[in-house]
Amino acid sequence: MHTVLKRLGSIPLLWFLLLVTPVLAQANTLLVVGDSLSAAYGVPSETAWVQLLRERLGQRDNDWQVVNASISGETTDGGLRRLPDLLEKHQPDIVIIELGGNDGLRGFPPDVIESNLAAMIEKAQAADARPLLVGMQIPPNYGPRYTRMFADIYPNLSDRYNVPLVPFFLDGIYNQDGLMQGDGIHPTEAAQPKLLENVWPELREVLPDNG
Repeated sequence: MHTVLKRLGSIPLLWFLLLVTPVLAQANTLLVVGDSLSAAYGVPSETAWVQLLRERLGQRDNDWQVVNASISGETTDGGLRRLPDLLEKHQPDIVIIELGGNDGLRGFPPDVIESNLAAMIEKAQAADARPLLVGMQIPPNYGPRYTRMFADIYPNLSDRYNVPLVPFFLDGIYNQDGLMQGDGIHPTEAAQPKLLENVWPELREVLPDNG
């Protein structure tokens, strides 16, 4: 060791430290920006779909950090306002955007919802993050025209920005016994694995190694 240090005597200390210090792998970060469906409303947080996702990614070779920035009652306007700070703070590699359901239930104009989601996609892409859009539908009692316009928001954005789309987050859940809470809006604890399975095929396509 003395001989090595003697030979390296002319090398600045900083360069020597870089030579002998192991490089630490940088964790990958996945950011979830959603509403109550992702905020574990009415279910234990340890069995909610985002936690199940965290556990699945933890089983992979990659070092993943999952940040759940979902808030019950969140709208696309609120998500858009919060997103810049979240991007700056967490510098995510992937951003799951699961918003719009509350906008639809409140009858917000579809063009406003689409504009907000489009801006979120653009901000994520500008921050070198890969967006994943999670689609939603609303009950038919809002009228065929509005429900159709609302449902079209998500595939329109997916096509425009070439981002992966989960067609309908509650597919195979909303009309199944035991998978929806009494309010008819929020999935039960038993539905959480299915929520993850609805997201996983599209999410897998944007993971760095397509695992």
